[in-house]
Amino acid sequence: MKATAKDLRFNSKWLLDTVNRGEVVVITFRGKPCAKLIPYEEENGQNKTNELFGIWKDNVMAQNVDKYVRRLRKGRF
Repeated sequence: MKATAKDLRFNSKWLLDTVNRGEVVVITFRGKPCAKLIPYEEENGQNKTNELFGIWKDNVMAQNVDKYVRRLRKGRF
């Protein structure tokens, strides 16, 4: 379903009721889509770990972070 920014301003309860029924509402501003209202889903309590978290954990070059960053920022000449 599509709704305008004016609809969001004046009919927000109606739009929230629509979203609570499971529909997705696309909000348009001056005819162009700018936001999407989707139903809220509770997380099941399990922590999702990001596969990139800890990527530098075993990197020997980055053991001393301060030294590593200073070397990266140092000029070439």
